[in-house]
Amino acid sequence: MSESRNILVTSALPYANGSLHLGHILEYIQTDIWARFQRARGHQCLYMCADDAHGTAIMLKAEQLGLTPEQHIANMKAEHQRDFADFLIGVDNYHSTHSDENRELSSMIYRRLRDNGHIATRTITQAFDPEKNLFLADRYIKGTCPRCKTPDQYGDNCEACAATYSPTELIDPVSVISGATPIEKESEHFFFTLPAFTDFLKEWTRSGTLQDGVANKLSEWLDEGLQEWDISRDAPYFGFEIPDAPGKYFYVWLDAPIGYMASLKNYFDQKCEEKGLDWQEYWKKDSDAEVYHFIGKDIVNFHALFWPAMLDSAGFRTPNKVCVHGFLTVNGKKMSKSRGTFINARNYLDHLHPEYLRYYFAAKLTSGVDDLDLNLDDFIARVNSDLVGKVVNIASRTAKFVSKAGGELAGELADRDLWQQFVDAEPRIAEFFEAREYARAMREIMALADAANAWIADKAPWSLAKEEGKDAEVLAICSQGVNMFRALMTWLAPVLPETAKKAEAFLGIELDWHSATTPLAGHQINKFKPLMQRVEKPQVDAVLEAAKESLAQLQAEARPLSGPLADDPIADEIQFDDFAKVDLRIALIAKAEHVEGAGKLLKLTLDLGGETRQVFAGIKSAYKPEELEGKHTVMVANLAPRKMRFGVSEGMVLAAGPGGKDLWILEPHEGAQPGMRVM
Repeated sequence: MSESRNILVTSALPYANGSLHLGHILEYIQTDIWARFQRARGHQCLYMCADDAHGTAIMLKAEQLGLTPEQHIANMKAEHQRDFADFLIGVDNYHSTHSDENRELSSMIYRRLRDNGHIATRTITQAFDPEKNLFLADRYIKGTCPRCKTPDQYGDNCEACAATYSPTELIDPVSVISGATPIEKESEHFFFTLPAFTDFLKEWTRSGTLQDGVANKLSEWLDEGLQEWDISRDAPYFGFEIPDAPGKYFYVWLDAPIGYMASLKNYFDQKCEEKGLDWQEYWKKDSDAEVYHFIGKDIVNFHALFWPAMLDSAGFRTPNKVCVHGFLTVNGKKMSKSRGTFINARNYLDHLHPEYLRYYFAAKLTSGVDDLDLNLDDFIARVNSDLVGKVVNIASRTAKFVSKAGGELAGELADRDLWQQFVDAEPRIAEFFEAREYARAMREIMALADAANAWIADKAPWSLAKEEGKDAEVLAICSQGVNMFRALMTWLAPVLPETAKKAEAFLGIELDWHSATTPLAGHQINKFKPLMQRVEKPQVDAVLEAAKESLAQLQAEARPLSGPLADDPIADEIQFDDFAKVDLRIALIAKAEHVEGAGKLLKLTLDLGGETRQVFAGIKSAYKPEELEGKHTVMVANLAPRKMRFGVSEGMVLAAGPGGKDLWILEPHEGAQPGMRVM
């Protein structure tokens, strides 16, 4: 057994502003498999994560929901933790960047940067929303492109002609938050002097810490010349105030990676009675512990330029590796809300076992940064073929014969040459896991499963069992089958932790990597019970339908697309004939009720003049139920019913406004009668 290692593993912190989707889950599964493998090999491996809980977006979302930012991030953290647990993600500590530990560490690191001369200040001019009294990031400004004159473009680039520009160049710019025309305003900002670390980063990025393709991309930025990094934001802002700078806050990406440290500190503070390394031992420059970050390719600059430079200036060690992965596509295309393939974690979990996806991702994951495709037909076929048809099949074909013989495995193997193939494969499988080449590990395991099944089929113990005097031979064959199953499940345990537990119950022994190829001789096993069910297409179809329903619910709860706070750009043009199909009717709000478990929905009973409809409307932030009863409003009466988590919504109420408390249902008055058509 190799000497035990002390390893710290992290995943990118999910933003506390929305639900996890399968693109997020890809990363957390990749990280969890690696951490479980390291523990199986006898190493101390701590997996730290947290919610990334700061920023303007969270502040505005909380306001829209009628919540404090603290309430909003607490709700999201609870949801994220449920999804992590249900996907069998074995995080040792799940914390939040909005924590005392992170405030303390962020302030400490900032002071070290400042004292080392790596913080600069200067006055800059920014767009400012005079109604919200808020400085605007580029994404919160829209207007007409100054180059091609396309309307409704964001403040830094045009999606139509790909031009880049500053927000001040937009024609007729507006704040997407309030609809006001932005003004220019000066403010003092704080900058991290990143260019001072150019030589250090050129060496560090080529030290083997990154994949070659990632290092090549970073070298382009380094050769072009780094810019100072703006690390401050002006109040109002949800985050940590910068020490000795009232009204100035750390930009979210300053304290987000420090959240890795903060989660580890919180873990050790909670586990202070345990012996072992102090959290700081992992981050000292002379530490012999190992640190690995798993991230997506969209946040490489933060983790491979800003973060290592900050760590170096502040006197901390840098990561051993930053493991970068690609994006997730579904059926060969980017996840799409319109196609119903933007799948949230809970959409999947409500209909399919998490280990199906854990295995499918493992079967396709490499150490590279290429995108990974979730092909749903291939998903069904591969899970059924590999897990059910190969691995589990070995145990189900052989265990019953061992049980008939009393449940005790034979003392000798039936085919030592075949067993040697398993012995020889173990180091390769371990090497593939270590290198994050999970797909190669899965191929190796499944090749052994194929060999085992072919051998069992050739020996045909079910036929031998019918012959006189063959009991010992049948037991030997089936005992080897059980041992081969045990070895395969040991190696699959980091991928299939729940099935591994079931296998342990069947085998009557804990799965141990270091003894997986030492046969169980004369060992008593228990009665075999089914370990895994096949995936059926209706289950996958149900996931896709759930994804569509979740999107519809979000749209019902979201601010209206007609307002300046719309999440999406104006939809594609429709023809008049399409619009003419919309049946707008006057409706009396006969009853309005709170919806238990829904932060934004009210349940309305609408009277259309002899016919009643149930509609869920995302207007809770602006109205109390008692304020609505007896009012008339306008509804889309011919919208197809939509099944939601809280019931069936049989239409849509029309409302307008920027969101939050400023949201108004359409209220016809003079001559309004339930059921009248709006022309």
